[in-house]
Amino acid sequence: MTTLRLPGLIDPHVHLRDPGQTHKEDWESGTAAALAGGFTQVLAMPNTAPPVTDAETLTQMHTAAAAKARCDYGIYIGAGDTNIAGLPNLANHTCGLKMYLDQTFGPLLIDGLDGLLAHLQAWPADRPLAVHAEGRTAAAAILAAQLADRPVHICHVSRKAEIEMIRAAKERGLQVTCEVCPHHLFLTANGTFAGQPGPPRGGRAEVRPILATEEDRRALWENLAVIDCFATDHAPHTLSEKDGAAPPPGFPGLETALALLLLAVHAGDLEMDEIVTRMYTNPQRIFQLPLQDDTWIEIDPDLEWEVRGSEMYSRCGWTPFEGWQLRGRVTCVFLRNEIAYENGELRAAAGSGRCVHAE
Repeated sequence: MTTLRLPGLIDPHVHLRDPGQTHKEDWESGTAAALAGGFTQVLAMPNTAPPVTDAETLTQMHTAAAAKARCDYGIYIGAGDTNIAGLPNLANHTCGLKMYLDQTFGPLLIDGLDGLLAHLQAWPADRPLAVHAEGRTAAAAILAAQLADRPVHICHVSRKAEIEMIRAAKERGLQVTCEVCPHHLFLTANGTFAGQPGPPRGGRAEVRPILATEEDRRALWENLAVIDCFATDHAPHTLSEKDGAAPPPGFPGLETALALLLLAVHAGDLEMDEIVTRMYTNPQRIFQLPLQDDTWIEIDPDLEWEVRGSEMYSRCGWTPFEGWQLRGRVTCVFLRNEIAYENGELRAAAGSGRCVHAE
């Protein structure tokens, strides 16, 4: 068995559904899934129930995380039309501000340029800002951020036009970074990675941004140099919800992300150091996260395994990559010099994770 040692991975984009929707996931099960996937730091999105939009709901989120998290974590606060003035005072208690400029799962949505500009001007320029923005709203977010003279991070870029626009913006020196999800790198609406089972169908295919075309998927790989981070957008829902009459959008992804990217390494499309750059170095820099010198993971890059949702730690119990044959898997995770996960067995206790930003 070959063993490689990598830094503990960072996922800057997860939805842990706690508080309010813990039948899908909570801090305990979600961070267990994170450790199984090699992630030692995760940044949780604010579209919970209730959404994290003020001091009270932020405290509620911190309380749940402190009691249950098994790996280290940060918490975003969400932008709304009525909380512009109060958010700057909470900036140091969060990992960043999240703005939703396109409809997704949950109630948060900034539906107008006035709200976008007001938040950009009010939020401290030295604190991270991430946006869910697609197509025209991505262009609006980049332009507005430059007018406010501040950096902006574009979440889950999925289309050719978007990644090419971000490339052009970077070439002109604009302060923009971006992330791409494994499901947009390996799945399309009608296709999949060579030799693997087809994409999910029906409600199980619902995700935001939607699965795009093969041309879009190829464009992401062709513009790899533009992509700053690989993020899972881990967004679990139960199978009964996904198979229901109004399926909510979202895929679980924490336990498959690294192994999927290792497929690309074996295929010669990606280098191991590019994974480290996009899953540790860049997220740590962009989101101003503490170094974890006493934390690392060990992987067997040649270990072959089949993806089965029923065997995963995520409470949702399914995966869009069901039946995929993967090569490469996390074998051990050390968090602060202690074994947190080893050969499929979870060791870290609930509540042992630490907040990565000031509280």
